[in-house]
Amino acid sequence: MEHLSHKEKIAIMIAIIAAMFFAAVNQTIVGNALPKIISELGGLDYYSWVFTIYMLTSSITTILVGKLSDIYGRKPFLIIGIIIFSIGAFLAGTSSDIFQMITYRGIQGLGAGMILSTAFTAVGDLFAPRERGRWQGAMSAVFGVSSVFGPTLGGYIVDNLEWKWVFWVFLPLGIVALVLIWKLFPKVEKKRGENVDYAGSLFLTATIVFALLGFSWAGTKYEWDSAQILGLFGATIVFLFIFIIFERKAKSPILPLDLFKNGVFSISNVIGFVIGVSMFGGVMYVPYFIQGVLGFSATHSSFLTMAMTFGLVFASAIGGQIITKTGKYKVQAIVGLCISTLGLYLLSTMDMNTSQFVLVFYLVLVGLGIGIGMTVFTLTVQNAVDQSLLGVATASSQLFRSIGGTVGVAIMGTLLNSRMKDKMETMMQNNETNHMAASPELAGKMESLQNPQLLLDHEKLDQVKSMLPKEAIPFFGNMIHSLQEALTYALSGVFLFVTLTMLIGVVLTFFLKEIPLRSASDRPRHVNKQRAVRGKLSNNES
Repeated sequence: MEHLSHKEKIAIMIAIIAAMFFAAVNQTIVGNALPKIISELGGLDYYSWVFTIYMLTSSITTILVGKLSDIYGRKPFLIIGIIIFSIGAFLAGTSSDIFQMITYRGIQGLGAGMILSTAFTAVGDLFAPRERGRWQGAMSAVFGVSSVFGPTLGGYIVDNLEWKWVFWVFLPLGIVALVLIWKLFPKVEKKRGENVDYAGSLFLTATIVFALLGFSWAGTKYEWDSAQILGLFGATIVFLFIFIIFERKAKSPILPLDLFKNGVFSISNVIGFVIGVSMFGGVMYVPYFIQGVLGFSATHSSFLTMAMTFGLVFASAIGGQIITKTGKYKVQAIVGLCISTLGLYLLSTMDMNTSQFVLVFYLVLVGLGIGIGMTVFTLTVQNAVDQSLLGVATASSQLFRSIGGTVGVAIMGTLLNSRMKDKMETMMQNNETNHMAASPELAGKMESLQNPQLLLDHEKLDQVKSMLPKEAIPFFGNMIHSLQEALTYALSGVFLFVTLTMLIGVVLTFFLKEIPLRSASDRPRHVNKQRAVRGKLSNNES
């Protein structure tokens, strides 16, 4: 796309960012709104599937479309992605039960995977490696903005309007993005001699599905050593083995295995996986601490966690500018991951006496570090591979980050539950909770309330407290204090786990080979020579 003017490229990027924001904000807007939606639709047992199906379908299309867009160009998949996503969003607003909601969210996920995969890859098509940093930072900032704006708007809509508007409010933006991309994005001819790797696509899809289901259900729906989870992981290994066999023989593999021989590609994706694990720790479990331990409301919690998002948005934008100006990224990646590691460690030191201002400072550190570091690794992958493999390389980096988040949430969920159980048992043995009741009858009632999940439901806590006799109120207060202590202990272990995980990312970054980022004026001479030869041939033919 070198023939496009700078103004045309900027216009195309505005269209791409509009499409990305449309997909990202529709993903985040559901979080705060879903509890109320589920209360109307029913099906609380299937609550997690609303998220799981979206993650599954978007992960599948992300990697598949990565390769297909290398063959057919980015434009058709951006357009198809927006259309599918819009249809899914509209249908989700018409859901009359939980199963329809899950189905339509799956359709949304298919479209989201197409949009996000091709959007990041398109930056590589439009700009030279050195110039990509600025735009990669801007696109990362879009996710940050959507994660602040989306949940807040979602909560407002379900409190003041019909919940269907959660899915419909941004449909006009999708139409605008579709028109802009249709008009502005240049068409690319299909590459000759490239065929779709159907067998590889099938077995890669099966591998991803069984792996993500295994990690999603492990420790929650089933035990880690249950037959169901072991069966899912066993199927993952089998399909992965079959996939590798087919890819070695495929003429145009969906995921060329030779890419993993590239040290920069492999290390960048492993670090992306690590960032996915650690980032989800901050995003998912900080609200547990704010609401469960400190006792703030969900709305107040969303305002506090904005600190991390603002840090991420700011650092992504600044980090991208620095890369564009200097053409280097390794030092920035190390500094960013070190800052986020420090922030995550500080989160592990929190207790019931931690002030919200100290918490905000810790969250800003985590956000700044992830924002600085996260911008780098999609860029390193794109810079390390041939232009013809740009789509599949970019998609793979997003897939590894997504799988990292899924694996991280599964491990952290198990860690949280086991540490909480151990702490509660220890307190029971030390008679720290048994002495709270004056009579055996009252002790029995109190014991039935010793569930840390109660800390997250403030309305129910107040309701229980109002129903207790006056003499039980002090014992109730002691019990809540013990539950908060158990939850603090459990979350401390979770944050320590993500700290150690991020530290692995820091160490791996030292082994990342820094390849100088070319600017548009640094195009290799042989490329210009090839263009001159092609120009002569076309003139002779005419």
